[in-house]
Amino acid sequence: MKNKKHNFFKKWTGRIHLWLGLASGIVVFTVAITGCIYAFQDEVKDLVYEWRTVQLQDKPFVKPSQIQQKVKQLYPEADASMVVYQNRERPAQVYTTLQGKPHQLYFNPYSAELIHIQNMQEDFFSIIEDLHMHLLLPENTGRQIVGISTIIFVIMLITGIVLWWPKKKKKFSKNFSIKWKARWRRVNYDWHRITGIYVSILALLIAITGLGICYDWVHESFYKIGNLGQDHPEDQISIKVKPGEEVKPAAVDHAYEQTRNLLPESGMVFVWQQSPEEPVVTGAYPEALEFDHQSNFYFDPQSGKLLQSKFYEEKSPGLKFQEMNYGLHTGQYFGFFGKIIAFIVSLFVAGLPVSGFLLWWGKRYKKKKEQL
Repeated sequence: MKNKKHNFFKKWTGRIHLWLGLASGIVVFTVAITGCIYAFQDEVKDLVYEWRTVQLQDKPFVKPSQIQQKVKQLYPEADASMVVYQNRERPAQVYTTLQGKPHQLYFNPYSAELIHIQNMQEDFFSIIEDLHMHLLLPENTGRQIVGISTIIFVIMLITGIVLWWPKKKKKFSKNFSIKWKARWRRVNYDWHRITGIYVSILALLIAITGLGICYDWVHESFYKIGNLGQDHPEDQISIKVKPGEEVKPAAVDHAYEQTRNLLPESGMVFVWQQSPEEPVVTGAYPEALEFDHQSNFYFDPQSGKLLQSKFYEEKSPGLKFQEMNYGLHTGQYFGFFGKIIAFIVSLFVAGLPVSGFLLWWGKRYKKKKEQL
């Protein structure tokens, strides 16, 4: 009786695994393979594009207001509210919209000279990112398809572990080996099962952190999980400022300078003037192009006075967990080695729907052949 229940359970687990795999396979393959391509986008860009670096000079960076003024001179309709400074050998950046299209403007941080204009809709890695996140579809539609397919993939990983799990402990070692000398169908079967087991934990991490980017409710759950369900009201930033007619350039410059003074070793700093009714926000990161361990500071938009600081060390575990989500998803949080692991895992994940489809097709072909 026990064996019958076990077999019935495995039978239906197998069917669920198959149906979900056929339903989501193309999307999972696309998302995984584009994740592989995107993993080393910064390294590839540094090799291909000269404008990704500037000559090191023994003088301070220009003030953000100078870069903003230069943007307004060149493109009066452009929004230059955020300026991002990298380390001393990289250009400063302004993300804006020109003629309805997103652009990234790159400036020499020592002179405010415009050195490159990048149309994000024509950038290869931006297209790959859009394909990865939205399948090149309208954002809301694409996000839902990718999100639902990712949830299905998580369920498939779990059902795959159930299907792989042997009845007897003695067979555990056999379930970790591939019979390379067998026929290709057997090799493919072993490869699909064993690869799924080897990458399952890291694939789950990548998939769940991907859902954190896709869905706000998942992102919010990270905060609760990281804080073990406890409230941390100190994480909430609520600052009232006396509204003026506009954000004063001197206040923006002062906010940037104070941030540099507070964390002089920062590899990346941004300054963002939201509106005259809201504080000027700055953020500082230890390394250039790495979006974790962020400290934030809030300044009066008229005087540039520091109103509130939020050093990384002062943030709750849940808030830190939320902010490291991107780094965990891409492997960036663990440096270059983490990117290599993320690349390998994504590559094997891309192979799972292919090998799974071949398994289904092979069984289908065999049944048809037996019926003839």
